[in-house]
Amino acid sequence: MERRKFLKNSALASGLFFVPSFVKALESVATERLGYKRLVIIQLAGGNDGLNTIIPYNNDIYYNSRPRLAITKDIIKLNDNLGFHPSLAPLRSLFDKGELSVINNVGYPNPVRSHFRSMDIWQTASGSDEYLQSGWLGRYLDRHGKKPYNAIEMDEQLSLAMKGEHFNGIATSDYKVLYRSAKDPYFKNVINHYNDAHLSEHNLGYLYQTMIEAKSSANYIYDNTKVKLSQQEYPQNKFAKQLKNVAQFINSDLDTKVFYTSLGGFDTHANQNNKQSRLLSQYAESVSAFVKDLKRDKTFEDTLILTFSEFGRRLKQNAANGTDHGAANNVFVIGKNLKKAGFYNNLGSLNDLDDNGDLKYTIDFRSIYATILSQWMDVSAEDIIPAKQKLLDFI
Repeated sequence: MERRKFLKNSALASGLFFVPSFVKALESVATERLGYKRLVIIQLAGGNDGLNTIIPYNNDIYYNSRPRLAITKDIIKLNDNLGFHPSLAPLRSLFDKGELSVINNVGYPNPVRSHFRSMDIWQTASGSDEYLQSGWLGRYLDRHGKKPYNAIEMDEQLSLAMKGEHFNGIATSDYKVLYRSAKDPYFKNVINHYNDAHLSEHNLGYLYQTMIEAKSSANYIYDNTKVKLSQQEYPQNKFAKQLKNVAQFINSDLDTKVFYTSLGGFDTHANQNNKQSRLLSQYAESVSAFVKDLKRDKTFEDTLILTFSEFGRRLKQNAANGTDHGAANNVFVIGKNLKKAGFYNNLGSLNDLDDNGDLKYTIDFRSIYATILSQWMDVSAEDIIPAKQKLLDFI
C-alpha cells in the first residue's frame, strides 16, 4: 500500500485514531462492575453567562448593570438571593432532592479571556502561564488506564482534555458509525498488510497498530451497547443525542469510566437573551432526560456529572444587547450522594470586581478536579493535577 494512499484513507476515520493501546484487553478481561464510578463531563462551549444562569435577583447592581439583559420574569427562586434562569426549570427537582450542587465563583489566577487559551487551561488543568500538551483526563488514563476502562468523547474529534502522554480516549459521535467505519474494507486491507516493510520505513507502524486496536474497540462498544438501548424519551437535538448514547453505554455496563460531551453556542456578544434561553433549555431538558434514564436502570448513584464553561461573562451588558468575555463562573455538579447540595458557596460580590469588571474567583477549578479524582475516582490527584490543590467538600 502506498504511503500517500494510506494517509489519505486514514483521514476518513480520524475518530478511530484516538484509542489507547490497552483497549483490546477489554474484550478478554473479566470486570467487577459493582460500585463502578463514572464521570460525565458537559462542556458549555463559548463562555456561558453565569449571572443570567444563577441570577442574583435581589441585587440592584445586577439590574442596573443590565437594564435590557437582566432576567426579571419567571425566575425560579432557590433561596432568598439566588435563582435559576427560567429555562432551567427541568433541573428544579434535582436541586430540591439534593442531587445538584452549584459551585459559584470558579476560575483561576490571572484569567485569560481568549476562548482557545482558556479552554486549553481548563482542559489541561494548567496555570494561565504554563502550556501543557496533555489533558487532565488523559493523564488520568496514563496512570490508571491499565485496568478495564476507557474514556469516550461524543464527538468526531478528541478534546485536549482526553489526550494523555501515552494513552488517549476514543472520539465518536455515533458508535454505530464507528462500528461500520471499522468494518470498512480499507481497514481489512491495512490489517492484512500489517508486516508491510514500506510502512515501517515511513514510521507508520503506530497508525497501523492504532487502527487494529480501533477495530477491536469499535466491535466491543457496538456488541455490548446494542443489547441495552434506551427506552427514555429525549429532546430532539444533537446534545440530547450525545447524552442518550452515554446513557446507553453506562446502562450497558460498558467498561468506561469517563465520558465527555459538549453543547456549543454560548459566545453571546449580541442578542443574548433568546440565544441563551434556547441553549439553557436544551441543556436542562437533555440532562433531565439523561438522569431519568440512569435512574431507570439504577446507574445514577454511580455517576457524577460535571458541567463547566471556559469563562463567564462581564457584569455589564454591551451595546449589542449581549455580554463580553468575563472570568469567574458557576459550575454544576449532579449526583446522588452529594455532601453539600444546593449552593456550595455564596455568589461573589458584584460590588468588588476585578480591574476588567468581572467577578473574582474564589474557588480554583483545579480543586474541583482534584476533589473528583480523590473523592470520586479514588485516585491520587497529585500526579495528575500539576499544582497541589485544596480538596473541597461537595462529594
